[in-house]
Amino acid sequence: MNLHQFRFVREAVRQKFNLTDAAKSLFTSQPGVSKAILELEDELGVDIFRRHGKRIRDLTDPGKKVLQCVERILNEVENLKKIGSEYASTDQGNFVIATTHTQARYALPQVISEFTKRFPKVRVSIQQGSPTHLAELLLSNQADIAIATEGLSDIHNIVSLPGYQWQHSVVVPHGHPLLDKKPLSLEELVQYPIITYDIAFAGRKKIDEAFAKKNLIPDVVLEAIDADVIKTYVETGLGVGIVAGVAFDAARDTALEMLPAGHLFGNNTTRIAVKKDAYLRSFTYTFIELFAPSLTKKLVDQALQNNDQFLEDNISYDI
Repeated sequence: MNLHQFRFVREAVRQKFNLTDAAKSLFTSQPGVSKAILELEDELGVDIFRRHGKRIRDLTDPGKKVLQCVERILNEVENLKKIGSEYASTDQGNFVIATTHTQARYALPQVISEFTKRFPKVRVSIQQGSPTHLAELLLSNQADIAIATEGLSDIHNIVSLPGYQWQHSVVVPHGHPLLDKKPLSLEELVQYPIITYDIAFAGRKKIDEAFAKKNLIPDVVLEAIDADVIKTYVETGLGVGIVAGVAFDAARDTALEMLPAGHLFGNNTTRIAVKKDAYLRSFTYTFIELFAPSLTKKLVDQALQNNDQFLEDNISYDI
């Protein structure tokens, strides 16, 4: 057996058992993939895939066990490559950050600026998407770290670290009646059309839960994944916006005013995640600490050793 066979098995599963797509993804031929998988099955003495005619449909029960082993083996191969790269050139390489728009636009610019000053030979790439997509990028070794508020906790093979806490804000045009309501209440807010995040982003779940607890039904006229889009439509008069507090910049958002809403929707925790058992290069530790100063190398290593409660108990937040 060999690594090519393992990669073919893994990619066949990732491509939903389409061997043609798996072959294209790995820049090889479909017959070559099919032959390699059959040879591996012969060597193991079990069928990895269930078939209907010549097409594979699903994993067999032993195939599920085989896939787990394949994933571990290929993950360790990636770690070996990173270790070699680490000692050959400790201050250079590719560094892929998977994150949401809010984090990329508002939380990361200063961090990345400082990081690139310290590691000018490291090529930084940002991959944006939904929290679920970010987790997939991390698990498939297409990203080194993932940063988001939702979707990174309690996922198998991902270690999720608390980064920083933040609260929501309500944004309205100048002269809006809500500006006279201090402190703002949900009963007052629900009287206006609302523009806010899609359910998968930036604490939207807490917004919905807050209204539901008061038996209030907000008129959400527009959902977006991008705080800049939300603010743009607030400026047009479509409704009032609920955004992450970090997404309001008085110097830039001159057509809007902000009302604190942490007392309405509570605190949110943005988390930074790495793949469990991944080899972290030295500059990865540096980036994590730049993003969240409480996350020292010692604390990160504690989390990677499955002592998450130690980590939570030793984190202090700035809101």
